[in-house]
Parts: sequence; structure tokens; C-alpha cells
Amino acid sequence: MKKTLCFTLIFLFIFPITTSFAAPLKDVKAAFIREGNLWIYLQEKEKKITTSGNVIGEPQWSHDGQYLAYQMTGPPELNENQQEIEIWIYDVKKDNKQKLFHNGYSPTWAPKKNSLAFTDHRILDVADFNHFFNIELGVDAYQWFPKGNGFILSTSGNLEADGWKSAKLYKKTIQSPYKNIQTATSTPFFTLPKEVGVGDSKIIPINASDFTFSPSGKWISFIASTTASISMDSNMLCVLSNDGKKFEVVDEIIWQVGKPKWAPSKDTLAYIEGGGRLVFGLNNKKLKTKDMPVSGAFTPKHYADLDFDWLDNESLVVSRIPEAEWNNDLTKQPRPSLYAILTKSNSQKKITNPAKGYGDYQPKFNPSVQKITWFRGTSLVDNKRNVWIANPDGSEVTEWLKNVETIAVY
Repeated sequence: MKKTLCFTLIFLFIFPITTSFAAPLKDVKAAFIREGNLWIYLQEKEKKITTSGNVIGEPQWSHDGQYLAYQMTGPPELNENQQEIEIWIYDVKKDNKQKLFHNGYSPTWAPKKNSLAFTDHRILDVADFNHFFNIELGVDAYQWFPKGNGFILSTSGNLEADGWKSAKLYKKTIQSPYKNIQTATSTPFFTLPKEVGVGDSKIIPINASDFTFSPSGKWISFIASTTASISMDSNMLCVLSNDGKKFEVVDEIIWQVGKPKWAPSKDTLAYIEGGGRLVFGLNNKKLKTKDMPVSGAFTPKHYADLDFDWLDNESLVVSRIPEAEWNNDLTKQPRPSLYAILTKSNSQKKITNPAKGYGDYQPKFNPSVQKITWFRGTSLVDNKRNVWIANPDGSEVTEWLKNVETIAVY
């Protein structure tokens, strides 16, 4: 009895993640895709929003939670031989949806206002429900500034007579009310070197994407990649100072594992290091952090990490498996469980125990309700998984939503 009490006290000391203030399910608001349709979860009830079965990707909440942006495949309006991706907006309060644009990609809400940016044939547009405006040409990837007053933009390198050219970065400031493209062009910001990499792993940085600003705004992380086939095996996580003067290649990563993420309010970048696509082996995928300028590593030997999220500035939750070779018989692949990690002490604790034949994937911490959510399914490619929800230490765990493809919690 004394030994059990002692262990409990040690656990609470090492993992002081509180559960007493976690919000009940009635306070959770979420949007999710089930069998190709948009659904919302509100006041402990599920509601089906679309019936076409053509919704793709992950829905996105506006900053105030009133609107959802989502994408649908639709009939072509301009090119009969090309399927188009429509951008739609759903108003949660009015229970009303409208098509915003007939063929747009990468929709992203402004950080502090209900304006939506998206790309259309390398044109960056911004819409305010009633109108849309052409902001810049030749854009391959973008990200809003933290204050919502402009963008960081990238243009991919081209193949020229003397070889491939590197991606170029630009900045452009905009103010509402928005206007169409003005004579003032974007400001050149940074041109990537001819080659980037770590150790013996080098790539030509043709593309730059997935821009995220650190909490202080002093640093920008992004992923440098090359041609589509090579980028499946090797990309470079880079960090650039906001003035464009300091550039660093942090590590090698791949697309199929969790995206790099900054801590909530500290300039610490977490990511999963390791090249080689997953079908070449469920190994060599290590969770690391880059605390400008110090680094840390947290994955034990003989394990691989698939995805993660920050719980706070000093702790993370990670989806982890024993290392193994890829097996096309998915029933013979290892399945992950979730672990909580304290970065300062590297204290780690397994917090979920899925039933035999199931694994826990894509953990996300939702600050608004102080809960973690994740997918529980039979494999990495299982598209009919159930969403589970729990407190950050794994307590009060419950199966929440069934048969979900993607989910966004507000």
C-alpha cells in the first residue's frame, strides 16, 4: 500500500498535468469528415452539414469559431477535363453554407479576422465572403503574418540551362479594406542556397512550404523540398530569422509523420527527425526539439515516433511504436500507443493502452477544453477510425466519435 502511494506521488510530481480543470464534453466544439461529408459536434450532439460525399481535407475554424472553411470536389466551371476543388464556408450560428470559390487550394483563415486566403493557379487571393481579391502572382506557398497584416510567400525554383534554381521567399504587407494587385510588388526576403542538408544528406531546395512563426515572431520554420518523388524520402526542416539574416538547416524529415510545431509560447521547435518513407521501415523516426539554439532528443532506442503535439512549453504527447520493418500485411505491423514526455527531465510515461489489433494515431492537444484527442484504428492507412478523448495524462478516457476521416477541434 505504501509502495503504491509513493509511486502515485512520484508520478504526480513528474507529470504535474492537471485533470481537475479539464472541460466536459458539452464544452467541446468540433468539425469532422465522415464518409466524405462535413459534420459538426456541438453541445454533445452530432449534426450532418453536407450530403454530397465530396468533402476532402480537414475543415478549418475561423479565429472566433463562427465559420468553417472546407473543400469539396466539384464539376469544372472552366476546364471540362479537369476536376475542380471548391472552397465553401459554413456559418455555424446561422446554419448556412455558401460556395466561396470554384477552384482554390490551401485555404487559411487570417489569425485575427474572418478573412480567408487561398491560391488559384499560383495566384494568392483573399476573400471576405462577398468579394475576393488578387493579392500576388506566382505564389507556390504562403503563410499569414501573425498579426494578419500580410504574408510570407514562396516561389519555387525552375529548371534552367545551368540546372535547378532554389526557392525564393518574399514578404508582402496588406491592409483591409483589401484591393486587387497594386503596382507595389512583394519584397524579396531570402533566396535558399543551391544545396541544403545535414551530414551526407543533401537536397536542392526547389520548394519551400509549411511556414510557421515562432511564438515571439523572431523565427520562421519551413520545409525545403525537391522534386515530388525525392521529397517522399527526404526534406529539410529549416529555420530563418524574421529579418532574413540567420538561416539554419535543423534536420532531415519526411512528410508522412507529424509536422514540426513550435511550443505554445516559447521559441522551441519540436519535430520528428529521420529520412526514408515509412514503407521502407517503421524506424529511424526520432522526436526532437530545437530550443534556439539548443537541441534535445526524446525517442528511446528501438522505438520510432509517428506524430506528436505540445501539451505546454515543457511537455508533449507522442504516438510511438516499436521499430519494425514495413509489412504489407497490416495485421503484422506494430501499433502505436501514446506517451507523455517532460522535456526538461526527459521523463516519459505511457498513457494509453489500445486493445489488441488497434493503435493510437495523430494525438492533438486542444487548449480550449484542456483535452487530448486522437485516432484509434487498425493501421496507418485506416480511414474509418474512431476518435478518442482524454485528459492530458490519459485519465477519463472515452471513445468519442465513430468512423471519422479528419477532425478539427475549436
